[in-house]
Amino acid sequence: MPHLPMDSPDPVRSLPARRSVLGAMAATAAAPALLGLSSPASAAAAAQPRALPGGGDLGPNVIVFDPSTSGIQAKLDQVFRQQESAQFGTGRYALLFKPGTYNGLNAQLGFYTSIAGLGLSPDDTAINGDVTVDAGWFNGNATQNFWRSAENLALTPVSGTNRWAVAQAAPFRRMHVKGGLNLAPTGYGWASGGYIADSRIDGSVGPYSQQQWYTRDSSVGGWANAVWNMVFSGVQGAPAESFPNPPYTTLDTTPVSREKPFLYLNGSEYRVFLPERRTNARGTTWGSGTPRGTSLPLTQFYVAKPGVTAATLNAALAQGLHLLLTPGIYHLDQPIQVNRAGTVVLGLGYATLIPDNGVTALRTADVDGVRLAGFLIDAGPVNSSTLLEVGPTGASASHSANPTTVQDVFIRIGGAGAGKATTSMVINSRDTIIDHTWVWRADHGTGVGWETNRADYGIRVNGDDVLATGLFVEHFNKYDVQWYGQRGRTIFFQNEKAYDAPNQAAIQNGGVKGYAAYKVADSVTTHEGWGLGSYCYYNVDPTIVQHNGFAAPNTPGVKFHDLLVVSLGGQGQYEHVVNETGAPTSGTSTVPSTVVSYP
Repeated sequence: MPHLPMDSPDPVRSLPARRSVLGAMAATAAAPALLGLSSPASAAAAAQPRALPGGGDLGPNVIVFDPSTSGIQAKLDQVFRQQESAQFGTGRYALLFKPGTYNGLNAQLGFYTSIAGLGLSPDDTAINGDVTVDAGWFNGNATQNFWRSAENLALTPVSGTNRWAVAQAAPFRRMHVKGGLNLAPTGYGWASGGYIADSRIDGSVGPYSQQQWYTRDSSVGGWANAVWNMVFSGVQGAPAESFPNPPYTTLDTTPVSREKPFLYLNGSEYRVFLPERRTNARGTTWGSGTPRGTSLPLTQFYVAKPGVTAATLNAALAQGLHLLLTPGIYHLDQPIQVNRAGTVVLGLGYATLIPDNGVTALRTADVDGVRLAGFLIDAGPVNSSTLLEVGPTGASASHSANPTTVQDVFIRIGGAGAGKATTSMVINSRDTIIDHTWVWRADHGTGVGWETNRADYGIRVNGDDVLATGLFVEHFNKYDVQWYGQRGRTIFFQNEKAYDAPNQAAIQNGGVKGYAAYKVADSVTTHEGWGLGSYCYYNVDPTIVQHNGFAAPNTPGVKFHDLLVVSLGGQGQYEHVVNETGAPTSGTSTVPSTVVSYP
């Protein structure tokens, strides 16, 4: 980041799924002679796969509190001390609070730490205190406060205002703040976030130094200011459309949304709630009582722990179970294959999937209603052609009534070690909703270099009628986003081009200077985007020129609203905003060049 101001259907048992089951049972399906079996019937019985259990404990890194728990603050502090500056560490934690009232807490959140209430409504779990993200670990700079989250809590901040100074991959969902919300670090240093959904902030939101932000289907008591790109859809109390001065992009409703699945307690029973799909949504799902949707008991989930094999995860899926990934790191020697409609894969505490030997981490079939949520995919050192695939190549079935959702699913190439992937995320299934993702080729950490963590493309959308709400994609060697599907829509896009391009030739795209951040294919006739920004910071060679941030066919059906490009401190420049339209950036003043409407 720049350091500059600014209840399920029957399982579908496909052949691959059956093979996964057989693979998982290999250790137990020994030859009858070795087991002392003599009859064919006994041998057949021995060959049957042992059913994997559903439910079970959530593992050591899910820490559950209730109002009578002693030493809550000390435990919160302990986890924070460990995670505060562990940007590329291996710790993963979920801090869960049972319904009730908690007094005098300040839950400071470090890396890979999620905090959440276990009620059906945020108001079921009340904290008289704060859930805080600040940037003391980084000298007041909040641009690297990634990978942490808050969900499903009601806060009454001690000072009247809660501080949430985050950058990318740090969602604030289903939260009720009975006061104000400050999105900047102490001292109002640099900040680059962020995402709010299904939340109510009774007071005003103060972004202050935040460069950009997206808020969806929420309610705010006010919004204090804007820097470069503030986008709202379905937000009660949002400021009126006024881009570029101030740079507010405001849609009255969100065309289609479906909130993220979440874990909750029904008495003493853990369940996972599946919110229903909404069209033309506005405001929270829970403001007038319990949310609408269905729920599943935890017994219908395979509760995975780090060390489990991909074969076992696939056996659980083939058996008809959903997946709950508890906090930790999971190495995969084959893809997780989701074949059954309505399958939920839900991660807790930034559960992290690492594909080994160049495999894809997760694939889905072209089926209705898959929900992927709350996990991180970390590329391995052997190049993967893809890391996440939603639907197979050529997927064409309509899923408009029950789409697949990809929510708080984050992808990283490099940073924690050398990683490579040709294309990080591929969306083939129609009607998919990408609701908050950060797809990041690392610009800092270990295993970082123009070829060391080579990753040419961030997201490729092949499916028709795909909607992205809150799209963050950064630093890819070529195109960050390529969109081939018809009738695609994006509400909010944040991008930085790769800092580390060694020279102009390294990014030359035929006769074009540089690869656009967001490229709509020439074959597309209908596409629309609102509130899209691309920034460049070519610090290795500041003479690099990027022809534009956005490239698309010049046709009436392809429309953009409220676009900007920014040269950060004059480290590289843009010639145009979209195609040949928009003034060039120039100098070192970090002033956006904007286009309000295109064509």
